[in-house]
Amino acid sequence: MSELQTPSPLMPGASGLSPKGGWFSDFQFHRGGLTVHKTGTKIALDATLIGECLNWFGYHLIVRARSWWLMATRAPGPAIWFVPDKPRPWYLIWAAMAWSGCRMARSPETADASFCFEDATWGLRATPTHTRAFNFGCLDVSKSHVAAVFEEVFGYPLAIDPETFVGPAVEKGELNGVHDGRVITCPHPRAPGKTYQKLVDTAVGPYIHDLRTPCVGGKPAVVWIKRKPAENRFSIHNLAVTRAAPEDIYSRQELDLIARFAARMGLDWGGLDILRDEPSGKIYIVDVNKTDVGPVIALSLADKLTSTRALSLALVELLKGSARKA
Repeated sequence: MSELQTPSPLMPGASGLSPKGGWFSDFQFHRGGLTVHKTGTKIALDATLIGECLNWFGYHLIVRARSWWLMATRAPGPAIWFVPDKPRPWYLIWAAMAWSGCRMARSPETADASFCFEDATWGLRATPTHTRAFNFGCLDVSKSHVAAVFEEVFGYPLAIDPETFVGPAVEKGELNGVHDGRVITCPHPRAPGKTYQKLVDTAVGPYIHDLRTPCVGGKPAVVWIKRKPAENRFSIHNLAVTRAAPEDIYSRQELDLIARFAARMGLDWGGLDILRDEPSGKIYIVDVNKTDVGPVIALSLADKLTSTRALSLALVELLKGSARKA
């Protein structure tokens, strides 16, 4: 998509149709890689990706084994009805449900809650089928909307005008999950379908640090500190990733602002990409993913499982209604 558009039923991710068939039906395979049907994201099929898939599969077997054990030894957990799509096992919500004993409802009538799940930048408005309904208000996760809401809540800007700004900046596509960012020098002509942001200096030594922050009920549940070389700042691959508790990374004021941001976005469940500017100490929320995958592959197995447990506990609290709904 070359220009910013209003979603229509003909756009990728706007059909409202649930994925059918096996896992591989979500992808179109071609020479050298694959394309995600729902988002149009292209992924290179190389040795790194294959290794990461094998790494994830070992984690997945442990989570699935626990879900089988819970089904055999405990009463059924809460059932969730997903619309328009059902999450595949590589999405965090799937792992959190499996770990906690939650189930996917077979119909709206058999569900305890409903969840809007659509891997698209601009979602179609859907009517919740339950009073406990989540993410139905999160309809726009485009980069420009995220930047506008961020400035509204935090009081300082992320977005810049590339034609008047002077210095380095980041140019990105509006679409979610495409990882097409690049550093440019401004002034720079504005391109259709692109958004422009401040270049946040997250460098500590030779590496940059991203703070991937999964949130449940508007509150950070865990933080994954991702480290990579500066020249690969937009890559999906990480040099190393470690887990941290949110309160060890963010101040009380920052946690409150993150919760207010999530509420303004209509985000009950999802991952935030947060950057801390080292010179100023300020944080910037640069991306919102309401259908986040994970845990991050480069985490140790122990950190993956600890993170999954934290997310599953937060999900159970959200379903009980004791977590603050965004």
